[in-house]
Amino acid sequence: MKKLNPAAAMNNPFDFFTDEIIHAVLDHLDDDPFTRKSFSLVCKSFYLLERLHRKSLKPLRSELLHRVLHRYPSISHLDLSCCPRVNDPLLASLSASWKSTLRSINLSRSRHFTATGLRRLTENCSFLVEIDLSNGTELTDAAAEAVAEAKNLERLMLARCKLITDIGIGCVAVGCRKLRLLCLRWCIRVTDLGVGFIAMKCKELRSLDLSCLPITEKCLPPILQLQHLEDLVLEGCLGIDDEGLATLNHSCKSLKMLNLSKCQNISHVGLSSLTNGAEHLKQLVLAYGPAVTTDLGKCLLNYSRLKSIRLDGCLVTCSATKAIGSWCASLTELSLSKCSGVTDECVSFLVQSHRELLKLDITCCRKITYASIDCITRSCTSLTSLRMESCSLVSEDAFLLIGQRCQFLEELDVTDNEINNEGLKYISRCSKLRSLKLGICLNITDDGLTHVGSGCPMLKELDLYRSTGITDAGIAKIACGCPAMEMINIAYNDKITDSSLISLSQCLRLRILEIRGCPCVSTVGLSTIARACRELEVLDIKKCVDINDNAMFALGQFCQNLRQINLSYCSVTDAGLLSLANTNRLQNITILHLAGLTQNGLAAALLACGGLTKVKLHTSFKPLLPKYIFEHMEGRGCAFHWRDKAFQVEIDPNGWQLHVGKTP
Repeated sequence: MKKLNPAAAMNNPFDFFTDEIIHAVLDHLDDDPFTRKSFSLVCKSFYLLERLHRKSLKPLRSELLHRVLHRYPSISHLDLSCCPRVNDPLLASLSASWKSTLRSINLSRSRHFTATGLRRLTENCSFLVEIDLSNGTELTDAAAEAVAEAKNLERLMLARCKLITDIGIGCVAVGCRKLRLLCLRWCIRVTDLGVGFIAMKCKELRSLDLSCLPITEKCLPPILQLQHLEDLVLEGCLGIDDEGLATLNHSCKSLKMLNLSKCQNISHVGLSSLTNGAEHLKQLVLAYGPAVTTDLGKCLLNYSRLKSIRLDGCLVTCSATKAIGSWCASLTELSLSKCSGVTDECVSFLVQSHRELLKLDITCCRKITYASIDCITRSCTSLTSLRMESCSLVSEDAFLLIGQRCQFLEELDVTDNEINNEGLKYISRCSKLRSLKLGICLNITDDGLTHVGSGCPMLKELDLYRSTGITDAGIAKIACGCPAMEMINIAYNDKITDSSLISLSQCLRLRILEIRGCPCVSTVGLSTIARACRELEVLDIKKCVDINDNAMFALGQFCQNLRQINLSYCSVTDAGLLSLANTNRLQNITILHLAGLTQNGLAAALLACGGLTKVKLHTSFKPLLPKYIFEHMEGRGCAFHWRDKAFQVEIDPNGWQLHVGKTP
């Protein structure tokens, strides 16, 4: 414990804080790199404390990593997912610097390293417990062999490592005996043989993802004998069918989650074989599979611990819902999204049988009406999430029931429904609401938003996409009443002006702003947002024709968190685009039909924005840009997406041309 000097404390009040207190403060700043930076700049002692205390690091560019190798000696978690270009020498350097502290590394979006770099990493960092190599489409069995040197590894993600075969997986199985989690999703060269090796050698496995592998039921017996296996994902494993599963003589008693999404060849017969004896089963995913029948419902009758089932995209018969309703289990989560065959009778029976539901998804169940909502809200008063997009037969007065009876709602999606202002008045009673989606709700106006603004102070996400009855007045009420707002979508609304953006500048935590197709907003409003909302990460200003370079100057100066922007059809020129390089974090940019943009300006901006990983451009620029631009950008990990989309001119109802310009 640090001794306090009263005389010194008069000059420096921070001396009143012990190191333990300052460490506790730092623990609360982990999610905000700018706050941590400000903290470290207070004084030399704070700089030293932050330096020694930091345990996790997520650099935005690999070339900047060398600068911090010696500054932060205690890094245990390193996330390089924002660094597309990570090579072998870099892996060697970081593994040498943090050989005794590094426990976890994420290379899921990184390229340019080989098995050589991975071997240096695993040999130096003997305490590694987690490696994420997802999307390593060029990694081969040699890379898997290098990973096998990490003897203490507990979590390994190899999703989409399409060149790794059974040989590489066999090496992992032999070398990494402590594995608890393994993801082999889309490792299309891994067969029953490789999976069998894993099951035989890695006896500590808790979670196994075999999605989209060319496997059959032959690999399942050793998997089902794993004594600690809790999560098994077999999504899209088309080689597994009822006939093969019927031969299984083993069961996995420890299984808690089973995912059989997109397994078209598995019915209740195969499901019964897989779940036989799985008395701890809590979550079942059967999305986009065969029809949900009475027999399927009956085979899960006695699984008393089952809490969650997802049937998205399945044909659900009325008799099946009655079977589900008779289960011993009391469900807390049920998803019927895009299920054909769901009627009022089905929904009513289910919710009356499972009154403890917390999350219910009936998206695109187009046959349900007021009767379903009445029964849902009467039976499941503890709902925290209700998603019912495009339930077109539900009448306006049904939404009153939601507000009257479901006071614990945190998420509500009524996109493309008949909700009106009176419905919003009642929904505003749900004071815990954090996410509200009202896209394409043509019956709501500012009066409805006034109720939401006054009744839902915890709201963080609001979607008003194409809800054209909303004006600046409604947005002002939301901005005033919901200061914690982080995401708002007001796209395609010609009534929204700069006044709305000025109001939203009160929401200092705003991260995502979508104002695409709002022709009446301009540089004035966006500049105000930029100066106030400095945590802005995603911005879509497509077809905002009055936004020009001055707004880009403001973004470049104040919005250092900006990661993604769509500039199509704006009035931004070379100078404005180049100024975005000042944000430092920009990774994804869409530039289509900017009349004031030249090939030289575009080239300069692309080179200046060093962190870009994805650029969407019009094909007309392809022959104009020098070849070395593409080589340089692609060499540092940036992917180009080309669009040959003709310039669009929109005409308003009065015959006025809203968007003009020419294809660059």
